[in-house]
Amino acid sequence: MSLAVQIAVRNAQRKVRIDVRELQNFATRALSLCLTRNPPFKTNLRKLAAVSVVLVSDRRMAALHRQFMNIAGPTDVITFQHGEIFASVETARRNATEFGTSLAKEIKLYIVHGLLHLDGFDDATIAASRAMETAQKRIFFAAFGTSK
Repeated sequence: MSLAVQIAVRNAQRKVRIDVRELQNFATRALSLCLTRNPPFKTNLRKLAAVSVVLVSDRRMAALHRQFMNIAGPTDVITFQHGEIFASVETARRNATEFGTSLAKEIKLYIVHGLLHLDGFDDATIAASRAMETAQKRIFFAAFGTSK
């Protein structure tokens, strides 16, 4: 199946070893699943030609977090509506340890989360957060099916 929207995963950090090929394959499947949804309006994801997932260090994430959200410190994932998803690999590593999962699974969760933000979801309210979490779990597990 050829996607109307392309997705590319790029590793822009050097502190943690990452299997970019595995993440790229997962991101392609997750994108395809997102695009099978039938939202009531044309979302940013459906207007884009490409989505870029950039894996960054906590230092870079903290700079983005401060610059665009005026919040100090790193966060897990930031999504820009023009198609960029930034994910902190160091934060993912800490969260994977805390939640008893793998680094790869944590980053994959961030990819799905970012795609859903592009596809019209937000997590600003409790109700919206629940709806996003439900969609996130469905897409994550469906896309994870043949992934490590």
